[in-house]
Amino acid sequence: MLKSFDYPQYPFRTIPDLTADTPTKHEIVIVGGGPVGLCAALDLAKHGRKCVVLNAANTVSVGSRAICWSKRTLEICDRLGIGAPVLEKGITWKNGRVFAGDENLYNFDLLPEAGHQYPAFVNLQQYYFELFAVKAAEASEMIDLRWQSKAVAIEDKGNSVVLDVETPEGTYKLEADYVLAADGARSGIRRQMGLDFKGQVFEDRFLIADVIMRANFPTERWFWFDPPFNPGQSALLHKQADDVWRIDLQLGWDADPEEEKKPEKVIPRLKRMLGEDADFDLEWVSVYTFQCRRLEKFRHNRVLFVGDSAHQVSPFGARGGNGGIQDTDNLIWKLDLVLAGKAPESLLDTYDTERVHAGDENILNSTRSTDFITPKNTASRRFRDAALTLARKHPFARQMVNSGRLSLPAVLTGSPLNTPDNDGFSGGPPPGAPCPDAPVVMGEQPDWLLHRLGGKFTLLIFDPSADMAALAKDARMLDPSVNCLAVGGNRIDGFETLSDPDGLVGKRFDREPGTAYLIRPDQHVAARWRQATSEKIEAALNRAIGK
Repeated sequence: MLKSFDYPQYPFRTIPDLTADTPTKHEIVIVGGGPVGLCAALDLAKHGRKCVVLNAANTVSVGSRAICWSKRTLEICDRLGIGAPVLEKGITWKNGRVFAGDENLYNFDLLPEAGHQYPAFVNLQQYYFELFAVKAAEASEMIDLRWQSKAVAIEDKGNSVVLDVETPEGTYKLEADYVLAADGARSGIRRQMGLDFKGQVFEDRFLIADVIMRANFPTERWFWFDPPFNPGQSALLHKQADDVWRIDLQLGWDADPEEEKKPEKVIPRLKRMLGEDADFDLEWVSVYTFQCRRLEKFRHNRVLFVGDSAHQVSPFGARGGNGGIQDTDNLIWKLDLVLAGKAPESLLDTYDTERVHAGDENILNSTRSTDFITPKNTASRRFRDAALTLARKHPFARQMVNSGRLSLPAVLTGSPLNTPDNDGFSGGPPPGAPCPDAPVVMGEQPDWLLHRLGGKFTLLIFDPSADMAALAKDARMLDPSVNCLAVGGNRIDGFETLSDPDGLVGKRFDREPGTAYLIRPDQHVAARWRQATSEKIEAALNRAIGK
């Protein structure tokens, strides 16, 4: 299918469900085997939950599709066991340049500080990401990955959901306590349930062309406003693995998508950009329209929508795939607690609350990017051109230039799971924020802080005094799985002790003796105190699980 990638073929596997008299019951069925559905399955497996994944195709995604994986997504992937291969195969970058015409207006650095395991971004074609996730899923006894299996009907029975699954050997029914709809922008589940997006479709079209070429361009993000090779429009250049380069060219609303995808139209455009003597091969071509839309709700009783099936954003900013994987990171721990009977089912409503907030943030940023990149009236164009002119010499104006605000994790400040913060912090992650990473040492072994967080609740205390041993004991009486970590101070019962060799953990968490954080299984802060008590921890833990 592509010159640079050898597509695996996954055969259909005959299963007993095809001849069962009644639908087989499962806790969780995931519809869709792309990056989002596969990450959900891997996360469930980490929590000891079995699931079925239905993939209508017989291979990984055709075309590079999503390519920019953000630092936060990479940290999630690390916990799921696929961060290392993504980092090893992908192209690491953090720097970018913004051009107006052929002038380099300014450069930027997305992660200027040291002391993080993962970079700001890794560029890697979606098919490689899926390949690594498929290998991890197939190695797990907890994941039943079914190829060439398409969900063609869905029925919500109140206490369960029944799917009709179409296969090469016939159709069968499958019953689940919960269904995760991860079947993408053209979601069949969404259509079968009669749900629709609300939002905006922008009247502009863009060409995506992946080309194979050896080039001396640095591994940076280059964005042009009004370049000489695409006058009056915009362009974007990114490097991927295997000497594949992603090029986005604005076409305008009047462009015919089918005509623009033809090689005889694409190649001259690329030669104008890369030079008449440029030696490249076309790898993959697509034409897309900016869309910033979402479902009104992401939870519909026992059907939960994640990723592109729940929301769509324009690709400038890398918010689609990253947002989808962060959806699953938010959802799976809650689903696990509900299924275990440790939390009320209403905890799942907070998936909707928190990720609708995150989706709206992504949509807002994508909409603003689109309006700046493709101004639709004279006033907007004048504002954009004035900002570009000022940005040549004045750093303050660069904040107004919007070539795609790149993906950042949502800070869930308004979440009902947060305990209000009133203990006089001047820094550090507030309730609702994801935890920053930093190097640590455990015993004599170098490690990363985020390796010690995630998957379960964690009580993190800085320089604890001896009388704080009771906090670990009391926290574990509430939930035996609570992880208790101490940074610095004397070793005390019930806490694993980490050292902070570079002082970065303390700096990033506003360290003072006795400072404590309660951290959720998705590595977001639930509560923090200058002086924790068992009563405060109990109240915060109950609140964080929706009690």
